[in-house]
Amino acid sequence: MPETQTTIAPHSLKPVVTRQYPGAADIDAAIEASFRVQKVWRKVPLEDRIGIGRRFMTEFEAQKDRIAQELSVQMGRPIRYTAGEVRGTLERAEYMLSIAEECLGDVDLTASDKPGFHRYIKREPLGVVLVVAPWNYPYLVMINVVLPALLAGNTVLLKPSPQTPLTAELLASTLLAAGLPTQALQVLHLTPGLVTHASAHPLVNFISFTGSVLGGKAVERAAVMSNEQNVGVKGVALELGGKDPAYVREDADLGYAVEQLVDGAMFNSGQSCCAIERIYVHQTLYDRFVEQFVALCSKYVLGDPLDPSTTLGPVVSVASASRIRAQVAAAVKQGARQLVPQEPFVIAKEGSAYVAPMVLVDVNHEMDVMMTETFGPVVGIQSVSSDAEALKLMNDSPYGLTASIWTSLPASQAVFNNFVEELETGTVYANRCDYLDPALAWTGVKDSGRGVSLSRFGFDQLTRAKSVNMKIATN
Repeated sequence: MPETQTTIAPHSLKPVVTRQYPGAADIDAAIEASFRVQKVWRKVPLEDRIGIGRRFMTEFEAQKDRIAQELSVQMGRPIRYTAGEVRGTLERAEYMLSIAEECLGDVDLTASDKPGFHRYIKREPLGVVLVVAPWNYPYLVMINVVLPALLAGNTVLLKPSPQTPLTAELLASTLLAAGLPTQALQVLHLTPGLVTHASAHPLVNFISFTGSVLGGKAVERAAVMSNEQNVGVKGVALELGGKDPAYVREDADLGYAVEQLVDGAMFNSGQSCCAIERIYVHQTLYDRFVEQFVALCSKYVLGDPLDPSTTLGPVVSVASASRIRAQVAAAVKQGARQLVPQEPFVIAKEGSAYVAPMVLVDVNHEMDVMMTETFGPVVGIQSVSSDAEALKLMNDSPYGLTASIWTSLPASQAVFNNFVEELETGTVYANRCDYLDPALAWTGVKDSGRGVSLSRFGFDQLTRAKSVNMKIATN
């Protein structure tokens, strides 16, 4: 019997959809078809590719109600918020389309040419791109790479999470309806072993992986194995998560910081690679900050994500909920205190995927909850006495995705600039968090990964430069 995957709805624990895994020969055939189509697709004029991207936006927006419903069922985000993923996807698509001509056109060096010479640089597609997407923000992550890859003249193999298989299928159907050639984008439902097989295939030129550190390292090993077999050197981009910190300085707007940081920690049940998972507060504000933070967290309505009144849904699975509770229990055993009253959140019980919001104090960096990604509605808050202490603690992490500073600008601009220089992260925010601006490069350091999506740099990793140097014949 062929092996299958079944998506279980986290709120009801009932099956949603089942998909059959392909065999290795089927994957090879899909990759070979992608390779053949890419030779044609790359010659389609850029303006026509952009036109398909524009029509895709119309097709995608027309499906917004279906997208919101299916997304809530598959991964548990409250339906009152899932429409936001449609808006975010369209915002990112619009930006990447708006800069495509500038980023993908030839770089003309005529102005600096020497007499008798003409030089320019072409941007060429890589070929076949494998995109491994996550379940927590599937459309947002997919559009970051899929659309720029197609605009650049690549073809794409899209592997969605087994938790959100319908998202990739809908993305593909709307792009095909917009005029994308058949097989320029193919959806593949794959086991981890089959991902390794596809990653090592000699006709796959680039891999974009978003997920766990463990999964990313497996993909990287497969790519290295392929490279060692003398079938070419392929690129790998890895986005592997974070343990993102915030620092609330003594000059911060307290009420604003509390409101924004609660949302940054709890939105999507904390299941975001750039969610706020640890907060350092200057000792002069610490007690008031904690009091207000706990009070606001206590107002969440935990429940069925399809109920419009729900503001906090389940985490992705019972296994994830159990892991989160175990991490919190270990911290409490080490001396941490959990401050949000749990009694009102009766639905959050063992055996369910529901986890109540949790705020931990009396925490330190000997606790796993302050060092390892939680990916749940949990945040640790620690008092600090100075900017220097906050900076040291913020950098004391195996991850480096984003960090945020909450302070009075422009009065403290010099202080903020120092944090920008010293923080070991891909993005530094002032007075905001948990947000991707499509004009800015999305990247991480340390165990948060490597590579870039969004911004003009997102096109760079999906193309290769070809230099043209002509000496003009003279008589």
